[in-house]
Amino acid sequence: MPVPPLRIGDLLVDPPILQAPMAGFTNAAFREVVRQFGGVGLLATEMVNARGFVWMDEHVAEHPDRLWGVAEEPRPLAVQIWDNDPETMAKVGRRLTEEYQVSVVDINFGCPVRQVTEKAHSGSYLLREPQRMFQIIHRLVEACSPTPVTAKIRLGCSRELVNCNEVAKVVEEAGAAALTVHGRTAHDMFRGNADWDRISEIKQHLRNIPLIGNGDLDSAEKVVSAFQNYDVDGVMIARACLGRPWLFAQAAAALKGDAIPPEPTLDEQRDVMLNHYRLVVDRFGEEKGTILMRKYACCYAQGKRGARFFRTHVAKVANSAEFYSVVREYFPGSEPVDSVATELAS
Repeated sequence: MPVPPLRIGDLLVDPPILQAPMAGFTNAAFREVVRQFGGVGLLATEMVNARGFVWMDEHVAEHPDRLWGVAEEPRPLAVQIWDNDPETMAKVGRRLTEEYQVSVVDINFGCPVRQVTEKAHSGSYLLREPQRMFQIIHRLVEACSPTPVTAKIRLGCSRELVNCNEVAKVVEEAGAAALTVHGRTAHDMFRGNADWDRISEIKQHLRNIPLIGNGDLDSAEKVVSAFQNYDVDGVMIARACLGRPWLFAQAAAALKGDAIPPEPTLDEQRDVMLNHYRLVVDRFGEEKGTILMRKYACCYAQGKRGARFFRTHVAKVANSAEFYSVVREYFPGSEPVDSVATELAS
């Protein structure tokens, strides 16, 4: 089924498949792995704490690790930021557009994590304050122009407070160029199923900006189904891509009506993971890079026979020798990886 490109302001997103910002995961190394497979119309960073960005800028002359790679990597690229103060958000947004020349500045109004909501009164906490959302979006749009500003929300704070239709109107009136909706409430976290009927209903409350649906898209067939059965202009893939970065290429092929590329073999998947590991180690060094890679390695093993044993052991590795030893012994379908380990050591 042919699906038209997604337009966010003056930016054409083709295919209309976006990679979700995910804290602790969607860093430059992960984005590079996804880019090698192709199929994603718009990549995104991890969410960046705007207040933390300003503090680092003023005190230590460094920008957050979450902006690693942003200045140099290919476009289009979105950076997602969060806070509850319009002026702080505007200050960071202006820096992102002028200094980093990002393609899109996205606002996180959907994070349900307590540290962001209850402690910082940001993320999905702000869904209960639509007028504060309006102020934040409006100031960012002014500060970032002509770079488009978008917003990502959930259905509401809880099942008793589902106010996504009202919020959608506020987002558009404030000047946002697109709206992404995750089909759960903040209280749901990631439990249960995403409510795509609710997502689809929001479209009638928007006049001109595109609606992007997010939640439970873990196969090319589900991506096609989302466009066929729901009133959305684009889709965003999140957790399912963490261990399957080739999912975007499969979904893009399905949308064009082409044959869906098969899942890589287990050995090919292992090689993707090892390449990912090299990228992380190149940036952070062996010790920190190995620790950071533990969670990614668990994602690559998810759903495979023997995954539990692999996760148990890889969660304890502290250096490259231990990492390669665990991969050699426990990763499903693995062949010897000594040559790769030698390459890293050199």
